Amino acid sequence: MTATATPPPASPAEQPLPASVTAVVGLLILFEVTSGFLQVGLAPLLPDLAGHLGIGSAALNWVVSVQLLAAAVCVPLFGRLGDLYGHRRMLRVALAAIAAGTLIVALAPDYATLLAGRVLQGPIAALLPLEIALVRDRLPVAEARRAIARLVGALTLGAMAGGVVMGLVDSAFGSLRLTLLVPAALAVVCVPVSFVAVPESRTRAGGRVDWAGVVLLSAGMVALLGGISGAEGGSWGSARVLVPVTLGVVLLAVWVRVELRGSEPLVDVRALAARTTAPFYCAAFLFGVFYFGSQAPNSTFYAADPEVTGYGFGLSALSISLVLLPGAVGSVIGSLGTAAVAGRIGYRRTLMVAFALVALTFLQFALLHDEIWQMAAGSAFTGLGMGLALGAMPTVIVEASDPARSGISAALYNNVKTVGGAVAGGVFASLLGAFVSSTGEPGEGGYEALWLVASAAALTALVATVVARRQES
Repeated sequence: MTATATPPPASPAEQPLPASVTAVVGLLILFEVTSGFLQVGLAPLLPDLAGHLGIGSAALNWVVSVQLLAAAVCVPLFGRLGDLYGHRRMLRVALAAIAAGTLIVALAPDYATLLAGRVLQGPIAALLPLEIALVRDRLPVAEARRAIARLVGALTLGAMAGGVVMGLVDSAFGSLRLTLLVPAALAVVCVPVSFVAVPESRTRAGGRVDWAGVVLLSAGMVALLGGISGAEGGSWGSARVLVPVTLGVVLLAVWVRVELRGSEPLVDVRALAARTTAPFYCAAFLFGVFYFGSQAPNSTFYAADPEVTGYGFGLSALSISLVLLPGAVGSVIGSLGTAAVAGRIGYRRTLMVAFALVALTFLQFALLHDEIWQMAAGSAFTGLGMGLALGAMPTVIVEASDPARSGISAALYNNVKTVGGAVAGGVFASLLGAFVSSTGEPGEGGYEALWLVASAAALTALVATVVARRQES
């Protein structure tokens, strides 16, 4: 009788996992649907929110910008804390902060409280990186890849549903506060769900948190954007603009020096400056400018009463959500179709096509915006271009980076894009404020200038992508 060879034990990543571990992906999908819902659902309500709190269209840009500013700090900070103390633990902290912030936004009695709530929503950008780290740690490679694809798909689905659902809820309730409590309730539910079956990651990193980097980055961004906001009347040469802007630039310069000298920096500045990747990070920053920066202005343009302002369509929140829907659908189609397009022409060329399409459609907004169908059609093509860019840019950046730094490169892309959105909020608020009409609202020229700036940003991103390719050859 011959002995049967005993197979070697499977490695932890290859061992079959309990049902509770694999089923937890469904809970993470719930978190990502909620994340997408919260990120986009507020857009059609922004004009009503401005009227409710008595703030102008220019100031409304800061409702988007402060959340992105907080996200720019939270993404690397929560990622590092997750590596040190557990990704599940930081996921729960992020969800609790988001729930608190969403409740504050819903109940905010004034503008300052609203902005505080939006700051607490900053960790929403850290959810996906924490979830990706968690599934990579707990699932075999093939299952982890499928799980990550589902998480990204859930984020896109939540974003597409957010605007429409919030518009419908607002139409049904007729109360802005009740409408805002719907996403708040969804965010609150996610907190106890995170304690149900989500396993903790098993791998821990050594080292410490770069708190000096956190403080310097936060202070520098706040000073810089605070200075930009002081130029809402076009007074770029005034002390209220130059002093904080100069302080912000100095603080960010010190931050760069600290990051370069530190053994465990918050952000890998050297990767940002690498010759093969720097143009792509520049393109990512510009992508954040027109991707995030156009959300609030487009909504306020749709809501503007043409009999009062001379432009706009006087749309309700529901109507705005329906006009924005073609853009959301275009974005989903673009992101899902990226692989097919890139399979024919390559990822770099796909990114070039995406930026060219976005540049043309923002130019169309500046020239043709008198009819709703013009805006809706342009929005569909803008969404298509942005979807293609969302799908192609991470791959382009990672492939241009050192293979040993692919994870860091992907995280830096997300952070640079978020910073671009935060800067855009301040710049666009200033731009709209420089074109205030006799009604106290931005004139039509302010929106035209804003769309031209967004078009120029997309065109510059296209040029940066072309230059990067030439450098590689």
